[in-house]
Amino acid sequence: MGHLSRGGYSGRPLLEDRPWGRRDADACCAAAAWESAGLATGRSVGLDSLSTQSVRPPRRSQARQPRRWHVSDSRNEEQGCPQFSKLTHGLAVGLTVVVFPLIWVGGLVTTYDAGMAVPDWPTTYGWNMFAYPASTWLFGPFDLMVEHSHRLLASLSGMIAIGLVVAAWKLDRRPWFRWWAVGLLLLVIAQGVLGGVRVLLDERLVAKIHGCVGPAFFALAAATGVLTSRWWFAPAAGMEGAGRRVGKAVAIVVSGLCALSYLQLVLGAQLRHITGWMSHRSFRGLVHAHLAMAGLLLMGVLVAAIMVWWKPTIPRVRRWVMGLCLLVVLQIVLGCATWVVNYALPWSELNKTLAGYTIQAKGFVESLVVTAHMATGSLIVAFAAVASVRAWRFRWVVKQGRVQ
Repeated sequence: MGHLSRGGYSGRPLLEDRPWGRRDADACCAAAAWESAGLATGRSVGLDSLSTQSVRPPRRSQARQPRRWHVSDSRNEEQGCPQFSKLTHGLAVGLTVVVFPLIWVGGLVTTYDAGMAVPDWPTTYGWNMFAYPASTWLFGPFDLMVEHSHRLLASLSGMIAIGLVVAAWKLDRRPWFRWWAVGLLLLVIAQGVLGGVRVLLDERLVAKIHGCVGPAFFALAAATGVLTSRWWFAPAAGMEGAGRRVGKAVAIVVSGLCALSYLQLVLGAQLRHITGWMSHRSFRGLVHAHLAMAGLLLMGVLVAAIMVWWKPTIPRVRRWVMGLCLLVVLQIVLGCATWVVNYALPWSELNKTLAGYTIQAKGFVESLVVTAHMATGSLIVAFAAVASVRAWRFRWVVKQGRVQ
């Protein structure tokens, strides 16, 4: 049997004299490499042992074209990209679900002036807040129940935030998201400290700051639910066809609505915590600013709704914008009702029937309407934040060419 060896050729036709094709050429290259290895080690390498079927040329597509990222879980795993975690996403959603009733109960604390129902902090009348007898605060005075419930819900949100940080550092491979989770934990700690300082100092300014930080944390928690969702890792779902484009103007408008709605909430917090020393002119200025901001917000959401309705937009963004539009309309209705239950019907002196209409101070109707108005404002900020995150994420993915 002829073979290439250190001593030369042993009788078979030379390789270049044989009819050969592309695979044989590849086999020839491999044979030359094997021969060099044999000459270096003093061993002979038989040509018959080289099978052209076993020597396959590299795929031209892999050699010349860079691989593109089709957004899917399987390809993400192959390329070592961060993966969706049910635990992390569940903690983020759970944090959002807990924070909303926390905001609602906090609104009840302000409505009923129950912030000083428990004069000490972090204890409750000298007890550890978790060991305080349930029969005392559940069946005791209503303001005590509201304040202590607010503290327990705040503690629960802090525990969930700690779990989110642990899950992020253990399961999530995105460095920026790990620090995002740490920032959320620091924010909920700061909010708890603000609540405690408000009790210890009985300071109205601290109460205003405390009332503004809560909705901001709620919006960030809702955005975290998007950052940890399966859609974030595989946003190509729902991007086919006309839904593959989200205009930059839509993303900018939605982000502006998020900032505008939060500014409106800050103005509302000033009206919620008014004191007796505020002058009539200052109060009137706050009311007019609040009304003007409400008008701007209504026009903004209508513009955003028209933009996402008539333009080819991803459904996940359109739904949140339309929900935001409905919430703003509901908020305006609740705002009018809040004015009525707090300051009576306008021009009531012109009508005897309206003049006899009164609202009991801190009654059930008043507390329900006013607290619902406050909580809906927080929902508007959260909806705008989620829509903004989805819109910018969608644009970034399409811009990177990761949707095919």
